[in-house]
Amino acid sequence: MSDISMKGVIDMHVHTNPDLRIRAYDDFELCDAAVRVGARAIVIKTHLGDTSCRAALTNHYNRIVHGENDFTMFGSITLNRCVGGINPVAVENSLKLGAKVVWLPTQSARNHLLKMKKPTDGCVDMVVGGKVVPEMLDVFKLINDFDAVLGTAHVSPEEAFVVVEAARKAGVKKVVVTHPEWWVVGMSLEDQIRLVKDYDVILERCFAQNMGGGKYYSNLPDNVELIKAVGYKNVMCDTDGGQTENPNWEIAMQIYMQYLLDHGIPEDQIRHMTHTIPAQLLGIE
Repeated sequence: MSDISMKGVIDMHVHTNPDLRIRAYDDFELCDAAVRVGARAIVIKTHLGDTSCRAALTNHYNRIVHGENDFTMFGSITLNRCVGGINPVAVENSLKLGAKVVWLPTQSARNHLLKMKKPTDGCVDMVVGGKVVPEMLDVFKLINDFDAVLGTAHVSPEEAFVVVEAARKAGVKKVVVTHPEWWVVGMSLEDQIRLVKDYDVILERCFAQNMGGGKYYSNLPDNVELIKAVGYKNVMCDTDGGQTENPNWEIAMQIYMQYLLDHGIPEDQIRHMTHTIPAQLLGIE
């Protein structure tokens, strides 16, 4: 079977240097790789907060080094403790600087800390008593105002249902359930199907997840099963790339897309999951 083309691919979840954890590429190196394979866009993410300024600098670098091309880097903000948790002021500033994704807490989420067997003192809660905290309503409004994307990050399945329902009631149009297959999130296939059925969310299914100690496991067989169970129209394929134990970003994305093609997912459906859905979420051609 012929190799699938990377032309125009979009990945909305990649980690880069500078970071407190060493990543495979820095922002500029990721840009070089993306331009080399003809990618359309990438969203860079950090657990340390905001990447909107880094994305802007990378786009300036791209124009200087590579000249005119179709690639754009986008920033995001992650609502961990280091930015004040559920902090509408930080969200507003990030969105004004061009961020496209607002992620709920990752390493500061109560669920993340519990799964990692760490103390939950100082964790960032976005759901208390079965309801979203008041600050989340301000965040929802900002996401609406800037036509941004809400990502559920590392919250528990129970919290995800509460947040997604509240977001939909607040009129948030673009909701992505972040790597529900990762063991820290641990969302069942039944819950993923129900979220799509009840709330029409996008399920982000990633290339591979790290287990620590320089090891990773492949999500690819499970991703094929999920796509066939849910339907390709509500699944987005990202890498969550950047770990040094995983293949470099462009290799991981190529392996992912080729695996889907080789295991019965038609090329037009792969294109929808790697081009159309993320382009719609980012508001780009």
